[in-house]
Amino acid sequence: MADAAPSKASVGQKLAHGVDHFGAASKVSEEEKRLVRKLDIRIMPTLWIMYFLNYLDRNAIANARLNGLEKDLGLQGSQYNTCISILFVGYLLMQVPSNMLMSSQKSWVRPSIYMASWMAAWAVVSALTALAKDYTGLVVIRFFLGIAEAPFYPGAIYMLSIFYTRKEIATRLSVLYSGNIFATAFAGLIAAATFTTLDGAHGIRGWRWLFIIEGVVTFGVALTAAFLLPDSPLRTVWLTEEERQLAHDRIVRDTVGQELSQGSRAGFLQAIRDPRLYLLCFIQNMHLSACSFNNFFPTVVGTLGFNSTITLVLTCPPYLISGIFGYIVGLTSGKFNERTWHVTFCMGIAMGGFIISCATLNTAARYIACFMFASGAYAVNSVILGWVSATLGQTADKKAVSLSIVNVVANASYIYTPYLYPSGDGPRYLAAMASNCAFAFATIAGAWVLRFWLMASNRKLMRSDTFDGLLYAY
Repeated sequence: MADAAPSKASVGQKLAHGVDHFGAASKVSEEEKRLVRKLDIRIMPTLWIMYFLNYLDRNAIANARLNGLEKDLGLQGSQYNTCISILFVGYLLMQVPSNMLMSSQKSWVRPSIYMASWMAAWAVVSALTALAKDYTGLVVIRFFLGIAEAPFYPGAIYMLSIFYTRKEIATRLSVLYSGNIFATAFAGLIAAATFTTLDGAHGIRGWRWLFIIEGVVTFGVALTAAFLLPDSPLRTVWLTEEERQLAHDRIVRDTVGQELSQGSRAGFLQAIRDPRLYLLCFIQNMHLSACSFNNFFPTVVGTLGFNSTITLVLTCPPYLISGIFGYIVGLTSGKFNERTWHVTFCMGIAMGGFIISCATLNTAARYIACFMFASGAYAVNSVILGWVSATLGQTADKKAVSLSIVNVVANASYIYTPYLYPSGDGPRYLAAMASNCAFAFATIAGAWVLRFWLMASNRKLMRSDTFDGLLYAY
Protein backbone atom coordinates (compact mmCIF):
# COMPACT_ATOMS: atom_id res chain seq x y z
CA MET A 1 0.00 0.00 0.00
CA ALA A 2 1.07 3.57 -0.57
CA ASP A 3 1.96 5.68 2.48
CA ALA A 4 -1.06 7.60 3.76
CA ALA A 5 -0.88 11.35 3.31
CA PRO A 6 -2.30 13.41 6.20
CA SER A 7 -3.80 16.78 5.45
CA LYS A 8 -1.64 19.87 5.33
CA ALA A 9 -3.65 21.34 8.20
CA SER A 10 -2.86 18.41 10.50
CA VAL A 11 0.80 18.51 9.58
CA GLY A 12 0.91 22.24 10.22
CA GLN A 13 -0.37 21.61 13.77
CA LYS A 14 2.43 19.14 14.43
CA LEU A 15 5.40 21.06 13.02
CA ALA A 16 6.50 24.39 14.38
CA HIS A 17 8.40 26.21 11.70
CA GLY A 18 9.66 29.46 10.25
CA VAL A 19 8.44 30.00 6.69
CA ASP A 20 10.10 31.82 3.79
CA HIS A 21 8.28 33.75 1.04
CA PHE A 22 7.67 30.52 -0.92
CA GLY A 23 6.12 28.82 2.12
CA ALA A 24 9.14 26.56 2.72
CA ALA A 25 9.68 25.76 6.41
CA SER A 26 12.98 25.77 8.27
CA LYS A 27 13.82 23.23 10.98
CA VAL A 28 13.13 24.65 14.44
CA SER A 29 12.11 21.70 16.66
CA GLU A 30 14.84 19.61 18.29
CA GLU A 31 13.07 16.42 17.21
CA GLU A 32 13.26 17.42 13.55
CA LYS A 33 16.89 18.48 13.83
CA ARG A 34 17.80 15.16 15.42
CA LEU A 35 15.93 13.30 12.68
CA VAL A 36 17.74 15.15 9.90
CA ARG A 37 21.11 14.50 11.56
CA LYS A 38 20.28 10.80 11.79
CA LEU A 39 19.26 10.72 8.12
CA ASP A 40 22.44 12.54 7.13
CA ILE A 41 24.67 10.12 9.04
CA ARG A 42 23.10 7.02 7.49
CA ILE A 43 22.08 8.12 4.00
CA MET A 44 24.64 10.65 2.78
CA PRO A 45 27.95 8.75 3.29
CA THR A 46 26.40 5.59 1.82
CA LEU A 47 25.01 7.25 -1.30
CA TRP A 48 28.21 9.29 -1.69
CA ILE A 49 30.54 6.29 -1.80
CA MET A 50 28.09 4.46 -4.07
CA TYR A 51 28.08 7.36 -6.52
CA PHE A 52 31.86 7.74 -6.23
CA LEU A 53 32.29 4.12 -7.31
CA ASN A 54 29.49 4.37 -9.88
CA TYR A 55 31.35 7.09 -11.74
CA LEU A 56 34.78 5.61 -11.10
CA ASP A 57 33.73 2.33 -12.72
CA ARG A 58 31.93 4.03 -15.60
CA ASN A 59 34.77 6.40 -16.50
CA ALA A 60 37.71 4.07 -15.94
CA ILE A 61 37.73 3.68 -19.72
CA ALA A 62 38.88 7.30 -20.15
CA ASN A 63 42.03 6.59 -18.13
CA ALA A 64 42.47 3.11 -19.61
CA ARG A 65 42.77 4.85 -22.97
CA LEU A 66 46.04 6.40 -21.76
CA ASN A 67 47.44 2.94 -20.95
CA GLY A 68 46.97 1.42 -24.38
CA LEU A 69 43.37 0.19 -24.33
CA GLU A 70 42.78 1.29 -27.93
CA LYS A 71 45.94 -0.40 -29.18
CA ASP A 72 45.38 -3.62 -27.22
CA LEU A 73 41.80 -4.01 -28.49
CA GLY A 74 42.53 -2.76 -32.00
CA LEU A 75 40.14 0.19 -31.84
CA GLN A 76 40.16 2.47 -34.87
CA GLY A 77 38.57 5.74 -35.91
CA SER A 78 35.49 6.56 -33.84
CA GLN A 79 35.21 3.10 -32.26
CA TYR A 80 36.35 4.41 -28.86
CA ASN A 81 33.70 7.14 -29.07
CA THR A 82 31.09 4.47 -29.79
CA CYS A 83 32.19 2.51 -26.72
CA ILE A 84 31.60 5.67 -24.67
CA SER A 85 28.18 6.42 -26.14
CA ILE A 86 26.82 2.85 -26.17
CA LEU A 87 26.81 2.79 -22.37
CA PHE A 88 24.18 5.50 -22.34
CA VAL A 89 21.84 3.49 -24.58
CA GLY A 90 21.50 0.83 -21.89
CA TYR A 91 21.63 3.52 -19.20
CA LEU A 92 18.65 5.38 -20.65
CA LEU A 93 16.50 2.30 -21.21
CA MET A 94 16.36 1.32 -17.53
CA GLN A 95 15.89 4.58 -15.63
CA VAL A 96 12.15 5.30 -15.93
CA PRO A 97 10.91 1.73 -15.23
CA SER A 98 13.42 1.45 -12.38
CA ASN A 99 12.18 4.57 -10.61
CA MET A 100 8.54 3.58 -11.22
CA LEU A 101 9.29 0.30 -9.45
CA MET A 102 11.10 2.02 -6.57
CA SER A 103 8.20 4.43 -5.93
CA SER A 104 5.48 1.78 -6.25
CA GLN A 105 5.46 0.99 -2.50
CA LYS A 106 5.05 -2.71 -3.31
CA SER A 107 5.79 -4.79 -0.22
CA TRP A 108 8.42 -6.86 -2.02
CA VAL A 109 10.37 -3.83 -3.27
CA ARG A 110 12.77 -2.51 -0.65
CA PRO A 111 14.78 0.40 -2.12
CA SER A 112 17.73 -0.39 0.16
CA ILE A 113 18.07 -3.95 -1.16
CA TYR A 114 17.12 -2.92 -4.69
CA MET A 115 19.84 -0.25 -4.95
CA ALA A 116 22.51 -2.46 -3.38
CA SER A 117 21.68 -5.37 -5.70
CA TRP A 118 22.12 -3.24 -8.80
CA MET A 119 25.41 -1.96 -7.41
CA ALA A 120 26.66 -5.53 -7.06
CA ALA A 121 25.56 -6.19 -10.65
CA TRP A 122 27.46 -3.23 -12.10
CA ALA A 123 30.55 -4.22 -10.07
CA VAL A 124 30.60 -7.61 -11.78
CA VAL A 125 30.01 -6.20 -15.27
CA SER A 126 32.66 -3.51 -14.80
CA ALA A 127 35.25 -6.09 -13.70
CA LEU A 128 34.43 -8.13 -16.81
CA THR A 129 35.83 -5.27 -18.92
CA ALA A 130 39.25 -6.72 -18.08
CA LEU A 131 38.33 -9.75 -20.21
CA ALA A 132 37.53 -7.75 -23.37
CA LYS A 133 39.55 -8.93 -26.36
CA ASP A 134 38.30 -6.71 -29.16
CA TYR A 135 35.94 -3.89 -30.13
CA THR A 136 32.84 -6.11 -30.16
CA GLY A 137 33.48 -7.44 -26.68
CA LEU A 138 34.02 -3.96 -25.27
CA VAL A 139 30.83 -2.61 -26.86
CA VAL A 140 28.73 -5.46 -25.41
CA ILE A 141 30.21 -5.03 -21.93
CA ARG A 142 29.68 -1.26 -22.00
CA PHE A 143 26.05 -1.69 -23.06
CA PHE A 144 25.29 -4.00 -20.13
CA LEU A 145 27.27 -1.77 -17.77
CA GLY A 146 24.87 1.02 -18.71
CA ILE A 147 21.87 -1.16 -17.86
CA ALA A 148 23.35 -2.20 -14.50
CA GLU A 149 24.34 1.35 -13.50
CA ALA A 150 21.08 2.99 -14.62
CA PRO A 151 18.94 2.45 -11.49
CA PHE A 152 21.39 4.08 -9.09
CA TYR A 153 21.47 7.81 -9.86
CA PRO A 154 17.74 8.49 -10.47
CA GLY A 155 17.01 6.18 -7.55
CA ALA A 156 19.40 8.08 -5.29
CA ILE A 157 17.85 11.42 -6.25
CA TYR A 158 14.37 10.05 -5.60
CA MET A 159 15.50 8.65 -2.24
CA LEU A 160 16.81 12.07 -1.18
CA SER A 161 13.66 13.81 -2.44
CA ILE A 162 11.35 11.77 -0.16
CA PHE A 163 13.43 12.44 2.97
CA TYR A 164 14.59 16.06 2.53
CA THR A 165 12.63 19.31 2.13
CA ARG A 166 13.03 21.95 -0.59
CA LYS A 167 15.43 23.97 1.56
CA GLU A 168 17.52 20.89 2.37
CA ILE A 169 17.69 18.93 -0.85
CA ALA A 170 19.98 21.17 -2.94
CA THR A 171 22.76 20.85 -0.36
CA ARG A 172 22.33 17.07 -0.17
CA LEU A 173 22.27 16.77 -3.95
CA SER A 174 25.48 18.81 -4.17
CA VAL A 175 27.11 16.47 -1.63
CA LEU A 176 25.90 13.47 -3.65
CA TYR A 177 27.12 14.97 -6.92
CA SER A 178 30.52 15.65 -5.36
CA GLY A 179 30.91 11.86 -5.41
CA ASN A 180 30.88 12.14 -9.20
CA ILE A 181 33.29 15.08 -9.13
CA PHE A 182 35.77 13.56 -6.69
CA ALA A 183 35.62 10.25 -8.55
CA THR A 184 36.76 12.09 -11.64
CA ALA A 185 39.36 13.98 -9.60
CA PHE A 186 40.93 10.88 -8.08
CA ALA A 187 40.36 8.55 -11.01
CA GLY A 188 43.53 9.83 -12.64
CA LEU A 189 45.58 9.34 -9.48
CA ILE A 190 44.16 5.85 -8.91
CA ALA A 191 44.85 4.96 -12.54
CA ALA A 192 48.39 6.38 -12.42
CA ALA A 193 49.18 4.34 -9.29
CA THR A 194 47.69 1.19 -10.85
CA PHE A 195 49.53 1.59 -14.13
CA THR A 196 52.83 2.36 -12.41
CA THR A 197 52.74 -0.57 -9.98
CA LEU A 198 50.75 -3.30 -11.75
CA ASP A 199 51.21 -2.82 -15.50
CA GLY A 200 52.41 -6.20 -16.77
CA ALA A 201 52.02 -7.99 -13.43
CA HIS A 202 51.13 -11.66 -14.05
CA GLY A 203 51.08 -10.80 -17.74
CA ILE A 204 48.09 -8.48 -17.35
CA ARG A 205 48.10 -4.90 -18.65
CA GLY A 206 47.61 -2.06 -16.17
CA TRP A 207 44.27 -0.97 -17.60
CA ARG A 208 42.86 -4.47 -17.10
CA TRP A 209 44.02 -4.43 -13.46
CA LEU A 210 42.22 -1.09 -13.05
CA PHE A 211 38.85 -2.62 -13.97
CA ILE A 212 39.46 -5.69 -11.79
CA ILE A 213 40.39 -3.71 -8.67
CA GLU A 214 37.59 -1.18 -8.97
CA GLY A 215 35.01 -3.93 -9.59
CA VAL A 216 36.05 -5.88 -6.48
CA VAL A 217 35.91 -2.80 -4.24
CA THR A 218 32.48 -1.85 -5.61
CA PHE A 219 31.08 -5.31 -4.91
CA GLY A 220 32.25 -5.13 -1.30
CA VAL A 221 30.58 -1.74 -0.76
CA ALA A 222 27.32 -3.05 -2.28
CA LEU A 223 27.06 -5.70 0.44
CA THR A 224 27.33 -3.02 3.15
CA ALA A 225 24.95 -0.55 1.47
CA ALA A 226 22.02 -2.94 1.78
CA PHE A 227 22.06 -2.49 5.58
CA LEU A 228 22.59 1.29 5.61
CA LEU A 229 20.16 2.69 3.04
CA PRO A 230 16.56 3.61 3.93
CA ASP A 231 13.33 2.52 2.28
CA SER A 232 10.40 4.99 2.37
CA PRO A 233 9.89 7.39 5.33
CA LEU A 234 7.18 5.17 6.86
CA ARG A 235 8.99 1.88 6.16
CA THR A 236 12.61 2.51 7.20
CA VAL A 237 13.50 -0.06 9.87
CA TRP A 238 16.28 1.95 11.56
CA LEU A 239 13.94 4.85 12.37
CA THR A 240 11.65 4.77 15.42
CA GLU A 241 7.88 4.94 14.90
CA GLU A 242 7.86 8.62 15.88
CA GLU A 243 10.76 9.39 13.55
CA ARG A 244 9.08 7.62 10.65
CA GLN A 245 5.92 9.66 11.08
CA LEU A 246 7.85 12.93 11.41
CA ALA A 247 9.95 12.10 8.32
CA HIS A 248 6.76 11.56 6.34
CA ASP A 249 4.83 14.56 7.73
CA ARG A 250 7.50 17.16 7.05
CA ILE A 251 7.73 16.21 3.35
CA VAL A 252 3.94 16.41 3.01
CA ARG A 253 3.98 19.88 4.59
CA ASP A 254 6.64 21.05 2.12
CA THR A 255 4.98 19.81 -1.11
CA VAL A 256 3.30 22.33 -3.41
CA GLY A 257 -0.02 20.95 -4.70
CA GLN A 258 0.17 17.75 -2.66
CA GLU A 259 -2.06 14.97 -4.03
CA LEU A 260 -2.82 11.42 -2.95
CA SER A 261 -0.72 8.78 -4.69
CA GLN A 262 -2.67 6.70 -7.21
CA GLY A 263 0.11 4.33 -8.21
CA SER A 264 3.16 4.37 -10.45
CA ARG A 265 1.19 4.25 -13.72
CA ALA A 266 -0.88 7.28 -12.68
CA GLY A 267 2.32 9.01 -11.61
CA PHE A 268 3.78 8.42 -15.05
CA LEU A 269 0.73 9.94 -16.74
CA GLN A 270 0.76 12.91 -14.36
CA ALA A 271 4.40 13.56 -15.17
CA ILE A 272 4.16 13.42 -18.96
CA ARG A 273 1.05 15.65 -18.93
CA ASP A 274 2.86 18.42 -17.03
CA PRO A 275 4.42 20.74 -19.65
CA ARG A 276 6.99 22.01 -17.14
CA LEU A 277 8.61 18.58 -17.31
CA TYR A 278 9.74 19.21 -20.87
CA LEU A 279 11.32 22.56 -20.09
CA LEU A 280 13.19 21.02 -17.17
CA CYS A 281 14.31 18.20 -19.49
CA PHE A 282 15.65 20.80 -21.92
CA ILE A 283 17.49 22.70 -19.18
CA GLN A 284 19.15 19.60 -17.76
CA ASN A 285 19.96 18.24 -21.23
CA MET A 286 21.71 21.47 -22.14
CA HIS A 287 23.53 21.44 -18.81
CA LEU A 288 24.84 17.89 -19.27
CA SER A 289 25.68 18.62 -22.90
CA ALA A 290 27.91 21.42 -21.58
CA CYS A 291 29.49 18.82 -19.24
CA SER A 292 30.44 16.56 -22.17
CA PHE A 293 34.12 17.28 -21.52
CA ASN A 294 33.92 14.81 -18.61
CA ASN A 295 34.55 11.63 -20.60
CA PHE A 296 37.40 13.35 -22.40
CA PHE A 297 38.89 15.35 -19.55
CA PRO A 298 42.19 13.42 -19.45
CA THR A 299 42.39 13.89 -23.22
CA VAL A 300 41.64 17.63 -22.94
CA VAL A 301 44.22 18.07 -20.17
CA GLY A 302 46.60 15.99 -22.28
CA THR A 303 46.58 18.79 -24.88
CA LEU A 304 48.68 20.82 -22.42
CA GLY A 305 51.63 18.75 -23.61
CA PHE A 306 52.70 16.70 -20.55
CA ASN A 307 53.35 12.95 -20.38
CA SER A 308 50.55 10.53 -19.44
CA THR A 309 51.42 10.32 -15.71
CA ILE A 310 51.56 14.10 -15.26
CA THR A 311 48.37 14.45 -17.29
CA LEU A 312 46.53 12.06 -14.95
CA VAL A 313 47.76 14.00 -11.91
CA LEU A 314 46.74 17.34 -13.45
CA THR A 315 43.15 16.17 -13.87
CA CYS A 316 42.72 16.15 -10.08
CA PRO A 317 42.88 19.83 -8.93
CA PRO A 318 40.12 21.21 -11.21
CA TYR A 319 37.71 18.61 -9.88
CA LEU A 320 38.65 19.14 -6.24
CA ILE A 321 37.91 22.85 -6.60
CA SER A 322 34.66 22.18 -8.49
CA GLY A 323 33.50 19.81 -5.73
CA ILE A 324 34.00 22.47 -3.07
CA PHE A 325 32.40 25.14 -5.27
CA GLY A 326 29.42 22.88 -5.99
CA TYR A 327 28.79 22.35 -2.28
CA ILE A 328 28.81 26.12 -1.66
CA VAL A 329 26.36 26.65 -4.53
CA GLY A 330 24.03 23.92 -3.25
CA LEU A 331 24.21 25.34 0.28
CA THR A 332 23.33 28.88 -0.77
CA SER A 333 20.64 27.71 -3.20
CA GLY A 334 18.94 25.80 -0.38
CA LYS A 335 19.43 28.52 2.22
CA PHE A 336 17.85 31.20 0.04
CA ASN A 337 15.50 28.79 -1.82
CA GLU A 338 16.76 30.32 -5.09
CA ARG A 339 17.59 28.69 -8.45
CA THR A 340 17.69 31.05 -11.42
CA TRP A 341 20.54 33.34 -10.41
CA HIS A 342 22.60 30.39 -9.23
CA VAL A 343 22.25 28.74 -12.65
CA THR A 344 23.04 32.03 -14.42
CA PHE A 345 26.16 32.78 -12.38
CA CYS A 346 27.63 29.26 -12.52
CA MET A 347 26.99 28.62 -16.21
CA GLY A 348 28.35 32.09 -16.95
CA ILE A 349 31.65 31.02 -15.34
CA ALA A 350 31.61 27.84 -17.43
CA MET A 351 31.03 29.87 -20.60
CA GLY A 352 34.12 31.94 -19.78
CA GLY A 353 36.19 28.76 -19.50
CA PHE A 354 34.93 27.38 -22.80
CA ILE A 355 35.65 30.67 -24.56
CA ILE A 356 39.23 30.72 -23.24
CA SER A 357 39.72 27.14 -24.47
CA CYS A 358 38.54 28.20 -27.92
CA ALA A 359 40.64 31.35 -28.03
CA THR A 360 44.14 30.32 -26.96
CA LEU A 361 46.68 27.50 -26.83
CA ASN A 362 48.57 29.10 -23.92
CA THR A 363 49.17 26.31 -21.39
CA ALA A 364 48.46 28.32 -18.22
CA ALA A 365 45.32 29.93 -19.66
CA ARG A 366 43.92 26.61 -20.84
CA TYR A 367 44.54 24.99 -17.45
CA ILE A 368 42.76 27.87 -15.70
CA ALA A 369 39.91 27.38 -18.17
CA CYS A 370 39.65 23.76 -16.99
CA PHE A 371 38.99 25.02 -13.46
CA MET A 372 36.39 27.47 -14.72
CA PHE A 373 34.27 25.19 -16.87
CA ALA A 374 34.50 22.23 -14.47
CA SER A 375 33.47 24.33 -11.45
CA GLY A 376 30.77 26.33 -13.20
CA ALA A 377 29.14 23.51 -15.13
CA TYR A 378 29.09 20.90 -12.38
CA ALA A 379 27.81 23.27 -9.67
CA VAL A 380 24.32 23.70 -11.13
CA ASN A 381 23.43 20.01 -11.19
CA SER A 382 22.06 20.00 -7.65
CA VAL A 383 20.19 23.24 -8.29
CA ILE A 384 18.40 21.91 -11.38
CA LEU A 385 17.51 18.50 -9.93
CA GLY A 386 16.27 20.12 -6.74
CA TRP A 387 14.12 22.32 -8.96
CA VAL A 388 12.65 19.23 -10.64
CA SER A 389 11.84 17.62 -7.29
CA ALA A 390 10.20 20.77 -5.88
CA THR A 391 8.22 21.63 -9.03
CA LEU A 392 6.99 18.20 -10.11
CA GLY A 393 6.56 16.46 -6.76
CA GLN A 394 2.79 16.57 -6.25
CA THR A 395 2.88 12.80 -5.60
CA ALA A 396 5.80 10.53 -4.82
CA ASP A 397 5.12 8.58 -8.02
CA LYS A 398 5.06 11.69 -10.19
CA LYS A 399 8.26 12.90 -8.55
CA ALA A 400 10.04 9.58 -9.16
CA VAL A 401 8.98 9.44 -12.81
CA SER A 402 9.79 13.11 -13.42
CA LEU A 403 13.29 12.76 -11.97
CA SER A 404 13.99 9.68 -14.06
CA ILE A 405 12.62 11.21 -17.28
CA VAL A 406 14.68 14.37 -16.78
CA ASN A 407 17.74 12.23 -16.14
CA VAL A 408 17.06 10.08 -19.22
CA VAL A 409 16.66 13.07 -21.54
CA ALA A 410 19.68 14.79 -20.02
CA ASN A 411 21.94 11.76 -20.31
CA ALA A 412 20.92 11.30 -23.93
CA SER A 413 23.44 14.09 -24.51
CA TYR A 414 26.21 11.59 -23.81
CA ILE A 415 25.16 9.57 -26.84
CA TYR A 416 25.97 12.35 -29.31
CA THR A 417 28.45 14.64 -27.54
CA PRO A 418 31.38 12.15 -27.68
CA TYR A 419 31.45 12.77 -31.43
CA LEU A 420 32.31 16.43 -30.78
CA TYR A 421 35.77 15.27 -29.69
CA PRO A 422 37.40 13.49 -32.67
CA SER A 423 41.12 12.99 -32.05
CA GLY A 424 41.90 15.05 -35.14
CA ASP A 425 40.41 18.17 -33.52
CA GLY A 426 43.08 18.35 -30.81
CA PRO A 427 44.58 20.22 -29.14
CA ARG A 428 41.99 23.01 -29.28
CA TYR A 429 38.81 20.93 -29.81
CA LEU A 430 37.21 24.05 -31.20
CA ALA A 431 33.90 22.49 -32.25
CA ALA A 432 33.44 20.85 -28.83
CA MET A 433 34.29 23.93 -26.78
CA ALA A 434 32.17 26.25 -28.95
CA SER A 435 29.25 23.81 -28.66
CA ASN A 436 29.70 23.63 -24.89
CA CYS A 437 29.54 27.42 -24.73
CA ALA A 438 26.25 27.38 -26.66
CA PHE A 439 24.88 24.62 -24.39
CA ALA A 440 25.74 26.70 -21.31
CA PHE A 441 23.94 29.73 -22.73
CA ALA A 442 20.86 27.61 -23.52
CA THR A 443 20.85 26.35 -19.91
CA ILE A 444 20.73 29.93 -18.63
CA ALA A 445 17.98 30.88 -21.09
CA GLY A 446 15.88 27.88 -20.09
CA ALA A 447 16.22 28.73 -16.38
CA TRP A 448 14.86 32.23 -16.97
CA VAL A 449 11.93 30.94 -19.01
CA LEU A 450 11.06 28.58 -16.14
CA ARG A 451 11.39 31.42 -13.62
CA PHE A 452 8.78 33.54 -15.41
CA TRP A 453 6.55 30.50 -15.89
CA LEU A 454 6.60 29.70 -12.16
CA MET A 455 5.99 33.33 -11.26
CA ALA A 456 2.81 33.15 -13.34
CA SER A 457 1.87 29.84 -11.69
CA ASN A 458 2.33 31.40 -8.24
CA ARG A 459 0.04 34.29 -9.08
CA LYS A 460 -2.60 31.76 -10.14
CA LEU A 461 -2.12 29.79 -6.90
CA MET A 462 -2.55 32.89 -4.76
CA ARG A 463 -5.86 33.67 -6.45
CA SER A 464 -7.10 30.14 -5.76
CA ASP A 465 -9.65 29.46 -2.99
CA THR A 466 -7.53 26.48 -1.87
CA PHE A 467 -4.24 28.43 -1.53
CA ASP A 468 -2.33 27.03 1.48
CA GLY A 469 0.66 29.37 1.51
CA LEU A 470 3.00 27.14 -0.53
CA LEU A 471 4.48 28.57 -3.73
CA TYR A 472 6.90 27.31 -6.37
CA ALA A 473 10.47 28.45 -5.74
CA TYR A 474 12.56 29.88 -8.56
